[in-house]
Amino acid sequence: MTKIFETPLYPYKRSVDQDAGEVVRHPVVVVGAGPIGLGAAIDLAMQDVPVVVVDDNDKVSWGSRAVCYAKRPLEILDRLGCGDEFVDKGVLWNLGKVFFDERQVYDFDLLPEGGHKRPAFINLQQYYFEQYLVERAFELQREGKPIEIRGRNKVTHVDQQEDGARISIETPDGPYQLDTDWLIVCDGAASPIRQMLNLDFDGRVFEDNFLIADVIMEADFPVERWFWFDPPFNRGQSALLHSQPDNVWRIDLQLGWNIDKEKEKREENVIPRLKAMLGEDAKFEIEWVSIYTFQCRRMEQFRHGHVIFAGDAAHQVSPFGARGANSGLQDTDNLCWKLKLVMDGHAPESLLDSYNWERVYGADENILNSTRSTDFITPKSDVSRAFRNAVLDLAEHYEFARPLVNSGRLSVPAIYDGSPLNGDDDEALPVGTRPGAPYVDAPLEGGWLGDQLGNRFQLLAINCDVPEMLDVCGIGVETLKIDTSKHADKAFAERYLGAQPSAVYLMRPDQHVAARWCAFDETKVRAAVARATGRG
Repeated sequence: MTKIFETPLYPYKRSVDQDAGEVVRHPVVVVGAGPIGLGAAIDLAMQDVPVVVVDDNDKVSWGSRAVCYAKRPLEILDRLGCGDEFVDKGVLWNLGKVFFDERQVYDFDLLPEGGHKRPAFINLQQYYFEQYLVERAFELQREGKPIEIRGRNKVTHVDQQEDGARISIETPDGPYQLDTDWLIVCDGAASPIRQMLNLDFDGRVFEDNFLIADVIMEADFPVERWFWFDPPFNRGQSALLHSQPDNVWRIDLQLGWNIDKEKEKREENVIPRLKAMLGEDAKFEIEWVSIYTFQCRRMEQFRHGHVIFAGDAAHQVSPFGARGANSGLQDTDNLCWKLKLVMDGHAPESLLDSYNWERVYGADENILNSTRSTDFITPKSDVSRAFRNAVLDLAEHYEFARPLVNSGRLSVPAIYDGSPLNGDDDEALPVGTRPGAPYVDAPLEGGWLGDQLGNRFQLLAINCDVPEMLDVCGIGVETLKIDTSKHADKAFAERYLGAQPSAVYLMRPDQHVAARWCAFDETKVRAAVARATGRG
């Protein structure tokens, strides 16, 4: 049976640009047809921004790679019109267990409260993730949206210009060039374009390696995240087990630093390790094996004129905690509405500097948490190991110690506290929905709040009278009115009103809160829209 990652999904076709008499210019070119590049292209195309995606591959990624997708990225996928496909195929989970040696230390629930459309996490192989995004791009094409994916188009050179960039591309039919107003770089952790521009990462590379093995097997393990410290089958190291669709199980085994990576990836060395964990009689088939090194690094700046980096091309974190693809989707979620406003002349180009501010802020938060996880998982001294083990012993019996256990702080959305785009905040309202935070979902009559937010500026008017529409310097601000007396479920009021009788929230196109008040004041709203679009 042919695997999905063996089948070209966007095979090479000669484009009209290759036969043009001069270099053709496009508004936006995205480099990289992985989850982040496709997410950016879909977001822009939905806003009628013409976009061309180029990639040196013509297939989805081989192997599961990123497998854990958090609630916030699932909500972004809903906004992009394809969230159901991911959740329907993925393995849904909220629960996790932590083990020390052979003992269970404690368990946890990542979404203990109800009233949310999406689960805390799903597990889904990256090749499915990319497949569904490619299918969504083709669906938009059929609807007449301006999106194109060019496979086996390898970028070999980038020439930055004052008003854009010129890229050189190699294809099976030979080279050609493109000009673009904006170049969005999503070409992965090794990022050839980052190297072409002599840009580098700052941060730490940790002295440790982990083996990833995806195995196909029938197993009766529960659908939970299991993490072991110092297990008997990998003594002195750590291990992780996750369930994926199609009876695929992700196993991570810590190996140490001074290893021969190619040797460790051979089946004759991998299989004994897996059997030590699963049992000598375990029957499984290896689908994919890789070895990774912990890295917590980022570029100093994500925006370089008209060349903008996103995803792993801009920042890297250790895999434990599921922050790679999850944070990358939040990059493009943050970028695309801003780029649209700038291209349409409704915002100054300096608005894009807020992309750099907010997503560097998010990357630093991820790097901090990922570094702490790595230091806890892989202690580098006898003292730190003794501390780690003491915390694990205490956590088995005492609740106070459990927050100190760090088996990979799992991905949470960035809250842009202090962002230059944040406006007024009435602190009498709940802290969880303050300016800079993404919306918190809640059930509404016949649906969910998240399904009614996004892709434009909106006023969320709760128990108060607000105009249906405001025009602020050419930007339409729609109003979504909610009367909490008509909703039996109290979750919405708890999350957006607290003890207050009414509220008005200004929501950004990426579903983050821009400003909020307990009563409507048009002058303040207009000032907050100006600030949120870089004109305040």
